[in-house]
Amino acid sequence: MSPRGTRLEDLARLADVSIATVSRALNDSPAVNEETKRRIWKIAREHNYIFRPHMPAILTGATATIAVVIPTPQGRRGTLDDPFFLQLIGGVGEAAREAGSDILISHVAPRNYDDLAALMASSRAEGVIFLGQSFLHERLNRLAEVERRFVVWGAELPGQRYCSVGSDNIRGGRRAASHLVRLGRKRIAFFGDTEAPEVMQRHAGYLQALEEAGLTPDPALVSPVHFETESAENAVERFIAQGIEFDAVLGAGDLIALGAIRGLTRRGLNVPRDVSVVGYDDILLARYSHPALSTISQDTAKAGRLLVSKLLSSTGGEEIHSERLPTELIVRESCGA
Repeated sequence: MSPRGTRLEDLARLADVSIATVSRALNDSPAVNEETKRRIWKIAREHNYIFRPHMPAILTGATATIAVVIPTPQGRRGTLDDPFFLQLIGGVGEAAREAGSDILISHVAPRNYDDLAALMASSRAEGVIFLGQSFLHERLNRLAEVERRFVVWGAELPGQRYCSVGSDNIRGGRRAASHLVRLGRKRIAFFGDTEAPEVMQRHAGYLQALEEAGLTPDPALVSPVHFETESAENAVERFIAQGIEFDAVLGAGDLIALGAIRGLTRRGLNVPRDVSVVGYDDILLARYSHPALSTISQDTAKAGRLLVSKLLSSTGGEEIHSERLPTELIVRESCGA
């Protein structure tokens, strides 16, 4: 049987069901039970049968549909109004359009391996882009043993068996902290939840910079702040209330850094005269804040192109590999120089 010439009759024979059942399943009809539908979708994908329920290719002209999924996060809200995710989705969307593909933003937020497996089995998209690893690294490794049609935005971790695209977090964290050291800052706080893979690596870069400068890392200066302005404001309040001295803040994300600036300003401290602040992500809000936020830039447009190209290559049977994006220090007003 030629894969490109697969017909409904062929799928019916392979699935051992009627042609009518195959047709209903491919159109996601409630008349067919979920188990049968998933089995037929899997067979259709394996034999390159083009099926696009609710969005026929003949009407859209799209060559593929890509699903975008945001797992329940560690340290990030994971909602669609998160400025960084909006920029990253924009990068994926532009890259998909250039490739003649549609994107589908999924409402699903997988929490375990069963969720991941069910998502891949039931997805009618050609492949899935996961925006973030959250706590799912080992589950994604397990998924990679049986499924190739996905890529992940996130860190590259030891023993990783799936493809991820992300920035060079260690170098980015090191570059931000080193700049603060060059400004003469000695008590540099790190705000971020280091249990999250990307934040863990940014923290490792921060530690490298301190050690290279001969500064002894102080665990009291590390606060497990989430990617929310309120969380960073609370951390500033806590430091001041506890008498913890600090002259700089490295935020693991721009929302954290902006929250720190707000908290410092509310306590009558001047940024950057009293405390220098640097963020990470370079969201659009960073350049319009007061003072404008110095930050580590991640190229979300390039990230989108890589995520889409690697995913489409994987669905074509090619072997794909993880890739790190370079980072750039964007110096604005909040660090002083």
